Amino acid sequence: MSGLGAACAERLGRAGYEVFTLDRTSDADFVADVTDPKDLGRVVSGLGSVAVLVNSAGIVGPNADFVDVDGSDWERTLAVNLTGTFHMCQAVLPGMIDAGWGRIVNIASIAGMEGNPRLAAYSASKAGVIGLTKSLGKELATTGVLVNAIAPAVIETPMNATTRPDVLASLVEKIPMRRLGRAEEVAELVAWLASDACSFSTGAVYDISGGRASY
Repeated sequence: MSGLGAACAERLGRAGYEVFTLDRTSDADFVADVTDPKDLGRVVSGLGSVAVLVNSAGIVGPNADFVDVDGSDWERTLAVNLTGTFHMCQAVLPGMIDAGWGRIVNIASIAGMEGNPRLAAYSASKAGVIGLTKSLGKELATTGVLVNAIAPAVIETPMNATTRPDVLASLVEKIPMRRLGRAEEVAELVAWLASDACSFSTGAVYDISGGRASY
């Protein structure tokens, strides 16, 4: 467990939530694969009702010209980033709706809003997360369950350690603050979206990009 997921877990724990982490690595509370709905069902059934879900599992996918992207790499990126979010939401939503209260925060990306060259699979998957968030937020608007997303620019996390230096440099160049974001900065926004203080926002996408966004 690392990066944004670890930062969000730590911040929500300090806010008084009972936090459980899920990852493919053994350092998480539950080891499961977000691309496997049966695996997720097993975990969620053991937890009971879940009040807050933060969908932070993600991979960068292929850094390559579009014509050179391998189909299996494309499918894997969408499976983790988009379909994994779908599976997690489906697993916890019945309990949230029954309770009449819930918060889902999806980690999208500014790449899903603007598109990044040579990151077609990642950009497409995060655009899908944004569309899913907007659709689900509207569908559940009267249930007490709020669904929002955040769209970070590039954040200093282990996931981005595999991004090619020239690609990373070009992304930082687009940020007016001229630096990478920090995981704890993202976690602060997530903590608000997961709280009672967020009460009149659903289906929204919150920019956290150091001024990059221009819309």
